[in-house]
Amino acid sequence: MKGILAVAMAALAALLAGGGAWADDIVAAGKDLCHQRCTACHSVEPGGRHGVGPNLFAVVGAKAGTKEGYRYSPAHAAASAVIWDEATLDRYLEDVQAMVPGTKKVFQGMTDPLQRKALIAYLKTLK
Repeated sequence: MKGILAVAMAALAALLAGGGAWADDIVAAGKDLCHQRCTACHSVEPGGRHGVGPNLFAVVGAKAGTKEGYRYSPAHAAASAVIWDEATLDRYLEDVQAMVPGTKKVFQGMTDPLQRKALIAYLKTLK
């Protein structure tokens, strides 16, 4: 699995450098990352259940802290003016606690910007 992820991350680097033919590989790498790092707490299917965290289907473009039926921490509920666009998701995934102090989310963050971009590319497909 690590080999596939390394190839996909190289593909993302190529895409960012202007090699647009790698987009499907980037999304596939993001899907792998999502299943490795997110689905223990979040579902990603349309109408999927909330887990420890809210369902992430259609998260890109949504207002933070507003998924119906999920009980957010006061910190996330207070962040409802935030729109989950690519730049905001990138900052959030890098350091959740810095962006939403007091959140109950225990995610350690993703330091690799290419992994964050791949994950966001995948999340953008969930609509």
